[in-house]
Amino acid sequence: MCPAWLGGAPSPQTLPRVTRDTQGSERSCERKQTSKLPLNPVPAKFHDEEDFSGLRPASVVVLHRSLAPAFEKFCQANSGPLPLLGLRKPDTWSLPALNAVPDPRAGSPRFLKYELGACTGSLTSLEEYTEQLGDMVAFFLDCGFSPEAALEKVGLPTGDSVGHGPVGAYKTTVPCAAMAGFCCPLVVTMRPIPKDKLEKLVQATCSVGNKGQPIHIGDPELLGIKDLSKPDYGDPVACQPGDVPVFWPSQMTSLEAVSSCKTPLAFTSAPGCTVMTNLKDTEAPAGCLTPEGIPEVHRISQDPLHYSMASAPAVRKIRELESIIAVDPGHRGIGHLLCRDELLRASLSLSHARAVLVTTGFPTHFNHQPPEETDGPPGAMALAAFLQALGKPVSMIVDLRAVSLFKNLVEEAVEQGVLKTQIPILTFQGGPAGAAQAFLCKDGDPKSPRFDHLVAIERAGRAADGNYYNARKMNIKHLVDPIDDLFLATQKIPGISSTGVSNWGGYALACVLYILNSCEVHRRYLRKAVGPSRVPGEQNWTQALPSVAKEEKMLGILARHKVRSGVSGIVGMEVDGLPFHGTHAQMIQKLVDVTTVRV
Repeated sequence: MCPAWLGGAPSPQTLPRVTRDTQGSERSCERKQTSKLPLNPVPAKFHDEEDFSGLRPASVVVLHRSLAPAFEKFCQANSGPLPLLGLRKPDTWSLPALNAVPDPRAGSPRFLKYELGACTGSLTSLEEYTEQLGDMVAFFLDCGFSPEAALEKVGLPTGDSVGHGPVGAYKTTVPCAAMAGFCCPLVVTMRPIPKDKLEKLVQATCSVGNKGQPIHIGDPELLGIKDLSKPDYGDPVACQPGDVPVFWPSQMTSLEAVSSCKTPLAFTSAPGCTVMTNLKDTEAPAGCLTPEGIPEVHRISQDPLHYSMASAPAVRKIRELESIIAVDPGHRGIGHLLCRDELLRASLSLSHARAVLVTTGFPTHFNHQPPEETDGPPGAMALAAFLQALGKPVSMIVDLRAVSLFKNLVEEAVEQGVLKTQIPILTFQGGPAGAAQAFLCKDGDPKSPRFDHLVAIERAGRAADGNYYNARKMNIKHLVDPIDDLFLATQKIPGISSTGVSNWGGYALACVLYILNSCEVHRRYLRKAVGPSRVPGEQNWTQALPSVAKEEKMLGILARHKVRSGVSGIVGMEVDGLPFHGTHAQMIQKLVDVTTVRV
């Protein structure tokens, strides 16, 4: 960084200048006379030596006053890359640093000049634009956080750039929230972190508050970055084998924002240069963790490599839910099927998913019509209901012979208030090699998946002999379409995850999605620190959770369509031989109580 003073001085006429020798050390201090700016200075600490006490490093954006309201709102809507410390309106600010504290690298620019959206020059001083500055507003963006301090804290090298210039920054395909002429992509900076240091590094960076929280951990292509060796700004950082790329929002986003508005004249700090201001940071002070406590990092995908984040209290809740649904009141011997943190990984992946495909329907009663059992559809509908509340497209895939049944179930679920809107009902009958990939991906292209997460809830899977069996070991292959081929295909398609859960697992997934999307650590990570922190429809999330009343309605719908309990074959308020009132109602209420309790 090349720090300078900005934010006011005892007099705009007399500015100190620190000159340096070729090694960058101080050689002398002298005062230089400059012409008086037609702007009133604000009080600020200012000394002949570099005393930064009480001041903060910031980058600066200078725009015409007519753009100031829109840019202020743009910064507030995208506080991750544009952490606004404050602004100075015309006649209330000065630039005493126009000729002060030159960069140790001889001839390095201090400011960039933009005209009609194009960068037209690099400047060491804005003095020749004194007249224009009289009608411009200066915005100060906090540069108080740098990953380097956290790297040192956990004993890692500071990740010097290959070219020894400013560390590289990359334009992404993530759009910032647009605001009245300001519309640009998010720009990020990256540091490579050894996998075994990842958790400690994230906790160290988050110790300074939200501004230190990474916005992406893993494959850069998930951000639209094709080549880490070719940053859009600055110089790349060398990655070593086994390193995990960790990304933070970059204030180079402000350069893209200024370019997008195509104003006749604007100025920004040059990359790698900061000014010093007496404006105060309004976020949590250094040394304070986020209000939700220590963040945790969990891998949700190996191909592509992708990690997610949530607060420690949220993770504890999710693990409690996992232990609740692990009970086996029917004594079916399912304990060996449970994997620790599978609910956590599945729900984190679902939370990142853009489109979800759910399948259910187990035709155990092959001598009845319909042959489906009540175990599965209630959990599938509960999960679909919460995915709808989050605004995620969700579809359901079922056996071809059961399409009419499930369309009726969905229609009545909407009428009864179990679902908000209709769910598309799809089918898949298999086919030649590649049929599953052709179904899952647009035009069969694995780089363009139609769904990025598949969920099976109480669904039959193919045995080693190629057949499908119910719990009584009866072959039901004639009733089951090869939907499990889709799940097998996801293992070879990067970017598509899959999960298999029980009926209660469907309820639990809905509850965990509520926990995650109520967790500020996870939600900020999801939105990449751009856009509003609160989302439309959030107040409806509680209503979208499973409830005893809604699940009683859903089981009633199933009973009206002669769907039977799996163990007893009874048509009524029963699932897997266990009564709804008591066993299932108690389970649902317990899950919701743990989900909604404040910690």
